[in-house]
Amino acid sequence: MNLPTDSEIRDLHAQYAPTRAAFELVHTHCQIVCDLAEQVLKANRLSVDGDLIRAGALLHDIGVYRLEGSAYIRHGVLGYELLRSLDFPETLSRFCSHHTGVGLTREDISDQNLPIPPGDYLADTVEEELVMYADKFHSKTNPPTFVTAAAYQSSVRRFGTAKAARFTDLVARYGEPDLPA
Repeated sequence: MNLPTDSEIRDLHAQYAPTRAAFELVHTHCQIVCDLAEQVLKANRLSVDGDLIRAGALLHDIGVYRLEGSAYIRHGVLGYELLRSLDFPETLSRFCSHHTGVGLTREDISDQNLPIPPGDYLADTVEEELVMYADKFHSKTNPPTFVTAAAYQSSVRRFGTAKAARFTDLVARYGEPDLPA
């Protein structure tokens, strides 16, 4: 598969970011998620496509730029649609729509009346799972911050015990990345 370079990905962020501040926030977050995913990959000595993880991590939140007042939950689907419209492969585009929380199911969408198309938005590959997992350890809040496993565990409980258990499983499987102080 022909993947975009880091420079090409940065150019995409710059092209679609509505402001310099949005670019700095989202692109920096994607770089941090990439670093964390690569750290987890290396620590676990996984035999997966590291280049795909890198490109997926660097692009996973590109849909944030297209929100324009839409509910934040839509950013993944919007990113997927953007990448597909640019003829990026399905395998890469899925990183956008399959990284939210610890995965969204058709039932989640229906039960919570989420404004995204019905379907299962779950990480289906180890590569997708690593990016989704790494994303939990950094937040684009104001100011942006690193998030410990304990803090994320506490916040994900509000979506049910199954989501909390899923995150506990991921921590047990991959360990916690080393977060900067």
